[in-house]
Amino acid sequence: ASSLKFLLFILVLLFLSESWGQRLNTDNKKPSCDHCNQQLFCNCSHNGFTSVPSVTGSALSLDLSFNKITAVTNDDLTGHTQLKVLDLHGNGLAEIHPSAFDSLWSLEQLDLSYNQLTMLNYKWFSKLEALQQLNLLNNPYSYLGSPPVFGALVRLRKLALGGPSLNELRRGDLSGVTQLEELTVHANNLTSYDAGTLAHIWPLGHVTLSLHGPFLTNVTLAGAMIDDVSYPETPIILKDIHLIGVQSVQPFSKAAKRRIRYLTLHNVSVSDEAIVDLLVVLDGVPLTKLTIEDVTLTGEGWWEKASKTDHKSIDEFHIRNVVILDVYKFTSLLQLGFLLEYPRRVSVINAKVFVMPCLTSHLLKNLQYLDLSDNLLTDLTLVETLCGTTQTLMDIRVLNFSGNALKSLSTVSRLVTKFSKLTHLDISRTGYSFMPSSCPWPSTLRFLNISGAKFTAITPCLPKTLEVLDLSNNNLKDFTLLLPVLRELYLSGNKFLRLPSGLSFPNLQTLTIQSNTLNMFGKTDLQSYQRLENLQAGQNKFVCSCDFVSFVQLELRGGGGIELTDGVDSYICDSPFYLQGQPVDQVRLSVVMCHQVLFVSVSCGLALFVAILLSVVLWRIHAFWYLKMIWAWLKTKRNSRQRQQRRDKADTEALISFDAFVSYSERDAGWVENFLVPELEEPSESSSGTRSASHQPLTLCLHKRDFLPGQWIVDNIMNAIERSRRTVFILSENFVQSDWCRYELDFSHFWLFEGHATGEAAILILLEPLSKDDVPKRFYKLRKLMSSTTYLEWPQEDEKREEFWRSLRNALRGNDN
Repeated sequence: ASSLKFLLFILVLLFLSESWGQRLNTDNKKPSCDHCNQQLFCNCSHNGFTSVPSVTGSALSLDLSFNKITAVTNDDLTGHTQLKVLDLHGNGLAEIHPSAFDSLWSLEQLDLSYNQLTMLNYKWFSKLEALQQLNLLNNPYSYLGSPPVFGALVRLRKLALGGPSLNELRRGDLSGVTQLEELTVHANNLTSYDAGTLAHIWPLGHVTLSLHGPFLTNVTLAGAMIDDVSYPETPIILKDIHLIGVQSVQPFSKAAKRRIRYLTLHNVSVSDEAIVDLLVVLDGVPLTKLTIEDVTLTGEGWWEKASKTDHKSIDEFHIRNVVILDVYKFTSLLQLGFLLEYPRRVSVINAKVFVMPCLTSHLLKNLQYLDLSDNLLTDLTLVETLCGTTQTLMDIRVLNFSGNALKSLSTVSRLVTKFSKLTHLDISRTGYSFMPSSCPWPSTLRFLNISGAKFTAITPCLPKTLEVLDLSNNNLKDFTLLLPVLRELYLSGNKFLRLPSGLSFPNLQTLTIQSNTLNMFGKTDLQSYQRLENLQAGQNKFVCSCDFVSFVQLELRGGGGIELTDGVDSYICDSPFYLQGQPVDQVRLSVVMCHQVLFVSVSCGLALFVAILLSVVLWRIHAFWYLKMIWAWLKTKRNSRQRQQRRDKADTEALISFDAFVSYSERDAGWVENFLVPELEEPSESSSGTRSASHQPLTLCLHKRDFLPGQWIVDNIMNAIERSRRTVFILSENFVQSDWCRYELDFSHFWLFEGHATGEAAILILLEPLSKDDVPKRFYKLRKLMSSTTYLEWPQEDEKREEFWRSLRNALRGNDN
């Protein structure tokens, strides 16, 4: 009993260990991600993965952003030697094994931003010699670490580092980084910086510094950082800063001494005093481009205190997304002639500008580019801004009034007619709904953008001089206007059912007509385009017919003369239903669907060939004869059954009218009429002079004499056989070769040997020597009968004929004896 308990205990342990092993294997099973396109770009973001999933080893790009991956182990990425892009940002990643990236020899881009990395390990990057872009932003590390983490990244060109926890940067932290195209440093809470930390990076293409804290509490530190990255050819972006007074603009003095040319302030709050001080600090600096984005103006625009400063070098001034705290007190900037008379390019975007006074426009003496998009201009205020017909802004070449509340196209065309140098006009995203029949335009106008309006039809209002025309996102259904020099036409987001005729655009090279109601297009639709090179017609509801699929696949492979530049992913089947959602380049249609005429022709040809071949085979095996016999038999059987139903079974003997039905060849009729009939039907006496029973006359059925005229031959034959006790076949060469005899024999054979009569009912007489091989093979039962039944041969000697007739009479009266 104890041994039994021990055995049960061992079995329970084995069962539990196996169950736990299976559970552990299930729990440790690596998840997989198969969201990879044809370019081997695998998008596994937003999938809730808690560990790095299994992905094809040939992947070139792997996006694992916005999952829940908290750790990367040493074998999670093993085998991805071809991977070029790895994105792990937004995961809460807190731990990376020192050798996790060792196998990524080809990696060029790595994004580890917005995670929970509290420290950086130089071993992560020690094998990434091909790495060109690295993003480490917004992780909670407070310093970069030692030894220098970037020492092995000899090809690094774009680097982003820092975050809310970074509080110190030491000399040597960026050792190994010798040149960069882009450097981004988020140091809003930086408290310690060694001068020269960023100074050794040269050439330096583009710098972005977030310095909110230093500008407020440690302007010396901010100045040192700006000084290290200030080069005349290096654009500098300063983010998240507040310029309140003189103290806050002091860091710019370092940049001024380095004679910077390109300065951008992003997410900045600035007072009137700070603007004046900044203009003073930048006095004489060869600054050519000044950009301010996401700016909050706390003053009223009184900046004339800096009127004696020199800013003649400013060629471009761009301001975007402006918030004016006291907009009703803000000045019209008339006192800023010392600033406005020099720039050639000015942008004031999304600044709630409802009018620019004509006097202010007069100050823009050198202006060639003016962008007032996304403001509050109307047709009336636009007249004031452009000073009506007054000769103002005469050097203007580019105007952008997109995103304003303009409604009259004729007003705009009339206002810009005076600009003899105007080449580009953007009046998109406005309220235009009607296009006049004619409009005045400057003869120099080449580029016109009226997208995002509400036009339903095109008129000759459009200028003939256009080379580029954008009419996207309207309600157009057709385009028949002749534009002889047009090179690019953009018609996306309309309601075109077909491509417009290319005869209206003899010089068109680029056509974009995405997101319309196109069902299909083909080579014939594009033949009228003489010079078309680039076509973007994707994102339509395509009917994937054979011609369309064949054409698109050819063009996508580059086999045609036109390039579909919007890529394979833009061409998706909408119908038929079984192809819905499938990329056109992956569609494979059957030959039956695509070549119906050819398929029907080949099928009919094959069917005809098979029919002929089958007919020959059937003829060779006498199948037609069998079919004819079956049909005749069925018909005769039906007639016989009908007759039988009308007769009483007791009267069966009364139906017998003949002793024998004689089947013979017409060429043998002489023997039948001269020998057989006289001998059997005429009374004869025996040698003793008396008439015996065997010499009683017999009644024969002959087709010449006894068949009913006008009745179907088959019915005559079958009636004769039914009404005769015996059937006598007069066999000879004439019988075998005669069509009539063969026809008669066919039906007689069918009747006799299909169960209506036995072999005894048939009597064979051979007029001449004839073997069974001389009988057609289709009469197989007759041939069999000749092999198994004794037949009578007509003797050539006279002395033997008496015996022949006696044997024949006995055979005919056999059932009576």
